Amino acid sequence: MQDSFYDQVEIKKYSIDDAVIAVRKYGQGLPLVLIHGFIVHGYTWRKLLPELAKHFTCYVVDLPGFGSSEWTRKTDFTFTAQADRLAKLFLILQLDKYSIVAQDTGASIARMVAISHPNTVERLVLINTEIPNHRPPFIPMHQFLAKLPGANFIFRSLLKVGFIVRSPLLLNQMYFDKSQLKRSENLDCYLNSLKNSKHKMLGMLGYLKGIEWSVVDEFKDSHSKIQATTLFVWGENDKTFPIELAQEMVAQFSARCQFKSIPRAALMPQEEKPLQVLEHILPFLLNESFNTEGVK
Repeated sequence: MQDSFYDQVEIKKYSIDDAVIAVRKYGQGLPLVLIHGFIVHGYTWRKLLPELAKHFTCYVVDLPGFGSSEWTRKTDFTFTAQADRLAKLFLILQLDKYSIVAQDTGASIARMVAISHPNTVERLVLINTEIPNHRPPFIPMHQFLAKLPGANFIFRSLLKVGFIVRSPLLLNQMYFDKSQLKRSENLDCYLNSLKNSKHKMLGMLGYLKGIEWSVVDEFKDSHSKIQATTLFVWGENDKTFPIELAQEMVAQFSARCQFKSIPRAALMPQEEKPLQVLEHILPFLLNESFNTEGVK
């Protein structure tokens, strides 16, 4: 059901600067943009979309480097370039005011858009994302390896070895319930193209190298520039972005900001605990309630 809903719409593509951004549009109502994180693409929102589309016009983007978007060796994959392209995309889509739901690296890019265009982003949902002055286990090492000769072949080979994919070295922290890592529908949709295509792997490696830690560290100060009302939603068992460090970010916001945790979920609560995620984000996005507990 969720897959058929996700697949039912036409993909539209927009050429912006040095890349092409793929966009899927669902539902009707106020505009809501959904931005995925590292190694996944728009499909990660499949379990939330049927409900969100009842209330919003949902724009699901594939960032250059993943999914149905397009790129070349000359594409700039930095967070800065990704945020600039998204801002230009929103102008093309004529989105004067909109909300954003984003996860992982996508939520860092979303924060950059909210900082640089404070009058356009109304509500901001950030799910398990980068934390100032914190480096997730293995990611800096992966960035170093991505720059080495033969990186494309090496990473494609590693993704073909199941126990390595499920290890802490790669994707172990996606799910609290480790049995989810053995279900093909949870990983094949993201990994098959990377394993079998040099070009798709080129995009993944470019995206990986484009993570700007200096920008992430600056969020400690620049969070205060975000005018959008913000909600953090966090899989509390995430070891990539520990919840105790994540909660410290709330105090960095000048606008209203709230933090909600989801038990028995790790890096991908939108896939692992979609109903619980919806319980938090729907009232927030619809402005039906904004619990004062944990609000700054």
